[in-house]
Amino acid sequence: GDWDFWADGKDWRLWVTVYPIVMITFPGAVQAVLWERLRLPWGATVCFLGILFGEWVNRYFNFWMWTYFPINFVFPTVAVHMAIFLDVVLMLSGSFLFTAVIGGLGWGLLMYPGNWPIIAPLHVPVEYNGMLMSIADIQGYHYVRTGTPEYIRMVEKG
Repeated sequence: GDWDFWADGKDWRLWVTVYPIVMITFPGAVQAVLWERLRLPWGATVCFLGILFGEWVNRYFNFWMWTYFPINFVFPTVAVHMAIFLDVVLMLSGSFLFTAVIGGLGWGLLMYPGNWPIIAPLHVPVEYNGMLMSIADIQGYHYVRTGTPEYIRMVEKG
């Protein structure tokens, strides 16, 4: 949803709650199959690298080449560090239950601090037209997209 696509929405509550819960399913499934059948402890990392590649292809072709949105407005969430942590927990413990509890907890807790260096510059406060806002807010106002409250307000005014 918008909580993963747009840089001005990555600081909202849904981004840090919904994304880790939704995104652990595919890496966890691939990790379980590779561990059970081949004893390879890198299933989550390989799976997420594939997902990340697909997201970059999607963002580049759909947002940059089609609609000319700057690519730094729609960068995907980085979760490679979370997948590596999940794989390391499985490799060290060898237990699916321990990996589900401790690895899943670490997956969720590592999400925000792992992405903070990318998002932090967007939270720099600036004065814009006499108002104090962040750079992410200014991006959201200059590149208004359909379905956002700003766009709906503009349509209602018109």
